[in-house]
Parts: sequence; structure tokens; C-alpha cells
Amino acid sequence: MPLLELKQISYEVGPEGSLPILSGLSLAIEAGEVHALLGTNGTGKSTLAYLIMGCDGYCPLSGEICFNGPCINDLKIHERARLGITMAWQEPVRFEGISVRDYLSLKSRDADPAPFLELVGLNPALYLGRMVDKSLSGGERKRIELASVLALHPRLAVLDEPDSGIDMLSTQDIINVINAFKQRGASVLLITHREEIAMIADRASQLCNGKIVCSGTPERVAEHYKARHCLTCDGVECHYV
Repeated sequence: MPLLELKQISYEVGPEGSLPILSGLSLAIEAGEVHALLGTNGTGKSTLAYLIMGCDGYCPLSGEICFNGPCINDLKIHERARLGITMAWQEPVRFEGISVRDYLSLKSRDADPAPFLELVGLNPALYLGRMVDKSLSGGERKRIELASVLALHPRLAVLDEPDSGIDMLSTQDIINVINAFKQRGASVLLITHREEIAMIADRASQLCNGKIVCSGTPERVAEHYKARHCLTCDGVECHYV
């Protein structure tokens, strides 16, 4: 039985659902699996992440989101968090008035947060005493958020464009984080537009125009993905020979 199973998920926005975002999308992620979801801008990747998390205002028009068996469509975001579902947002949230140490210790005050910072390439001596606020750069906030997700020890981590805001030389840091999830037995949905990031996954799928158009090994899906002609989804579904 998959840890996460999406069954024919559809989602629309606009007056009377005038703009379809996802159309009959199905996807399964096994326990302990890293699954990469490749897609250009505008394909519905982040929308899918918000639906999995149960963010306010995001509920499938049709279909089921199942976690470890039961359907969780009606569960709120905090209820899904209790099940072990968590997410690193594409644009990290700032928490005014909380230190990095406290932010990384939300799950357990007794745990040492330093190793989680080291995993994302930050020196604990320089960052544990800092505040999670606008004094941090986008890249620093992204790294700290990834460290916080690791510290939560989730069963499923949804990573929405984890390389955004981080320079290309830091790709190895992202790989280290994903390997740390794997070593802890967590499943990861790795959402990205870069095929080189997707190559660390066990399996991969390509999202195009709100549908899964290709699934299989990361190598196979990346090859199909590189054949695309669009940088931003134009609403025309990709087809491959």
C-alpha cells in the first residue's frame, strides 16, 4: 500500500471553475521513496503541494488524497501535520521574534538542532542565535526551513522547489538533505523544474497542463522533460513519441 496515493485529483479556480489547474491526476508514493515531480512554471506543481498539505482554500474538486490508506480530503493542515506530513515552501515564511535555535526545536526542546544546520551547509555557531527574520537572505531562510523540516522527522516531506533561492554551487547541499530524509525512512515528494535535481529520486513523474504525462525512472522522465519546447506552461499538453 502506498504511503501517499492521489486518485484522479481535479482542481479548478475562477468563476464556476473556469480555469482547470489539475485534471484527473493520479500519483502514488511508497514508504521511504523519493519521488521527483518535474514540471515547468504554470503546470500546477505548487497547487498540488498545497492540496496535499490541506492549505486553506485548497480542496480537490474531485478525487481522493489518501495517506497510509484512509482518505484525508477533509483533514485540515494541522491534522495532516499530526499524521507526519510536512512541507518546505517555495517561499519560506519569516517568523518574527523567534531564534533559529527555537525554530529548529519546535518538535523537541531536548534535541540538538546543530546537526540539521550542518546538513544544509550552515555553521551552527553563526546561525543558532540569529533571528528568523528579514536579516536573513532568501537562500539562508530556505536552508533553515529545510533544516526545520528535517528536525520534524516527518513521514512525508513535500519539498517545493528546494533549490530556489540557493546558488547552483549548493546543489550538493540539497542532495545531502534528501539523503538525510531517505536515511530516516521518510518519503519525499521532490517538486522541481530542474532535471539534475530530480536525478537523486527513486522514481519521477512529469506534470504538464495539470496531468501526469510521463512516469518512470528519473533518467527516462528527465529525457522526456528535456525534450519540451516550453519554459512556461502554455496550456498545451506535451506529447512524446
